[in-house]
Amino acid sequence: MGHMALFSRTPEQPGESAALRDCTPGAKGLKKFSAGDIAVIDAANISRPEAQTLVDLQPSAVVNVARFSTGSIPNCGPHMLLDADIDLLEGLGEEFISEFKDGKKAHIGEDGKVYVGDKVIGTGQKISRERADKNFKAAQSALIDHMESYFASSIDFINSEGPLLIDGLGVPASGAEIAGRKVIVLSPTEDHRALLKDLRNFIREYEPLLVAVEEAADSLLEQGYKPDFVIGDPAKVSDEALRCGARIVVPADPEGSVEGLDRIQELGIGAMTFPAASESATDLALLFADYHGAGLIVQAGGGFDLDDVFANRVAPSAVLSRLKAGTKAVDAEAVINLYSVPSSHLGWLWALLSILVAIAAIILIVGFGGSQDFLSNLSQTWSSLF
Repeated sequence: MGHMALFSRTPEQPGESAALRDCTPGAKGLKKFSAGDIAVIDAANISRPEAQTLVDLQPSAVVNVARFSTGSIPNCGPHMLLDADIDLLEGLGEEFISEFKDGKKAHIGEDGKVYVGDKVIGTGQKISRERADKNFKAAQSALIDHMESYFASSIDFINSEGPLLIDGLGVPASGAEIAGRKVIVLSPTEDHRALLKDLRNFIREYEPLLVAVEEAADSLLEQGYKPDFVIGDPAKVSDEALRCGARIVVPADPEGSVEGLDRIQELGIGAMTFPAASESATDLALLFADYHGAGLIVQAGGGFDLDDVFANRVAPSAVLSRLKAGTKAVDAEAVINLYSVPSSHLGWLWALLSILVAIAAIILIVGFGGSQDFLSNLSQTWSSLF
C-alpha cells in the first residue's frame, strides 16, 4: 500500500484503510503495532529520538493530537518522519483519543478528516514537506528572538542581584549547621511527594538537612519528616508546619517589603527575611544552601533542562541560581537512580536468600532432631554423609 494513498477523498476506496494504534504515553498500542498501522500520538514538538521510534515501527501515517511543531523550537522530528515516507496529520485535539478504539480500521481523507467507516471521528491538518520547512524556519527565528530577550533579562538580573550572586549579600546569616552537610531542597511541584518517597533510602543513610519551599513543608510532615528550614510565602504553609520548629525564611523585595509577615507575627514565631529580586522561593533556597556551604544539594522538584529554557518555562534567576550552586547541586532523580536495584539483581538476591534459609532450616532440624546435644548431632550426621 502506498503511504500517500491514505490521503484520499474517497474513504470507501479499497485497500487504503489501516488500524489505529494508540501510541500515546501509557497506552498499549505499541505492543500490538504492525507495519502499516496508523500511530496515534500526543507529542508536541516531536524530537528526533521520538521520531526514530516511530520510523522503526514503519507506520503508514502518524496522527498527532498535538502539533508536530508548535513554533517554540526548530525540531527535526517531522522531517525524519517525512523522509521515511510517513503521512502526518496534526492538531486533532485531546478529545480524539476518546473517539477511537485501538485496532479499529480507519481512513484519512484528503481534507484531513479521519474516518472509521463513514463516521468522521476527527479532523486535523496535513503536514507537507513545504509546511514542515516553513514551520522549522519560523521556529528557528522565534527561538533566536526569545534567547536574545532571555539573555537581556539575565543581564538585568545580574545587574540588580550581582552582590547576592557573588557575595551572598542579603542571605540570612542563620544556617551555620548547613556547612558540609547534605541538603534536600524540596519544592512543591506536581511530583514532589513521589520524589520525597523515593528519596527515603538516601534520607535514612545520610540524614540530610531538609529545606522545604512553601507548601512542600506540609508534604514533609505528611511523610513523617520535620523540615529544618521553611523558605517562602507563609500564606502557602499550614500553621502546623510553621510551628513545627523549623526556621522560617520569608522572601522580601529589594526594598525590604515582606508579604506574609503579619501571619508570622500572629502565630508568635520568629522569621528571617531574604531580600532578593527573584520571585521564586526555590531560587532563594538554592542560594541559601549554597551560601552556607552545603556539601551536596539535592533538588527535589523544580528541576529543568535546556529544553525548558528554550520553551520559556524557566526564569533567568532559576538558571543563575542553579549555576551558582554549581557541581554541588544535583537533581533528585540522579540520587534516586543510585538507590535503584535492577529487577534482575533482586532476583539473584531472593534466590540467594532462599538458599540460605533452606540451609539454616536443615541445620536446625539435624541439630535438634537427634538423641544427643546440638553439636554432637551435627557432627554425627556429617560423619555419616562423608
